[in-house]
Amino acid sequence: MHYRELGTTDLLVSPIGFGAFKIGRNQKIKYPTHYDLPSDSEVETLLNQILDMGINLIDTAPAYGISEERIGRLIASRRSEFVLCTKVGENFEDGVSNYDFSASACRASIERSLQRLRTDVLDIVLIHSNGDDEHILAQTDVVPVLQEFRVHGEIRAIGFSGKTPAGAELAMNWADVLMVEYNTNDTSHADIIAQANDRGVGVLVKKGLAAGYLPAEEAIRFVLGNTGVSSLVLGSLNANHLQENLRAAELARKDVNGCRH
Repeated sequence: MHYRELGTTDLLVSPIGFGAFKIGRNQKIKYPTHYDLPSDSEVETLLNQILDMGINLIDTAPAYGISEERIGRLIASRRSEFVLCTKVGENFEDGVSNYDFSASACRASIERSLQRLRTDVLDIVLIHSNGDDEHILAQTDVVPVLQEFRVHGEIRAIGFSGKTPAGAELAMNWADVLMVEYNTNDTSHADIIAQANDRGVGVLVKKGLAAGYLPAEEAIRFVLGNTGVSSLVLGSLNANHLQENLRAAELARKDVNGCRH
């Protein structure tokens, strides 16, 4: 596995990250087809397969239902083997998303994530935007709270998972990591990825397959062909699909290396 640097953090991440949405939530989804939540046994097998194949980035969130709890309960014994990314600002309870970026709510959310994930340190915590990016960053207390936890050593890297290029650009003033939407149908963050790369800010890509509407191999090679991208986060309940995604990632790496010669 060829791991990539995540900006100027000391974290190395696999080119494909595992998006843990589907192991925790199947309500109000944007995927083209419905799916049943897997059993604990199925999730444990899947998570161990993911780690065994070399995928070391696991992306979760309080908004992903029981995802955090399952990760903590089922693979806490392998905690040193993976980079753990979670989020703050959005919760999903009783079938409804709720957003709260106040200092008290964010502190409580981070503490819950530490407990659910059964860890003393969260590698990455991102702000989970509701789309009002600039208001969140300029008018709420979430950024100082993240900085506080980073200073105390309970978070290694902080960042922003937003919706707009303007929000991402504003976040670069303090963020270690950005998570942006980027695929063949939506290149609106292309300039942001380049700027982040120049400034040493790590970039994770979400929705690289447009929620499953784009052909996987072509989409993966497009996203990872951009040298400013550290990892593409993909959600799947099928280990074979993830193995195929890794093969496409390796082809993307060869494409890039070939262009350099």
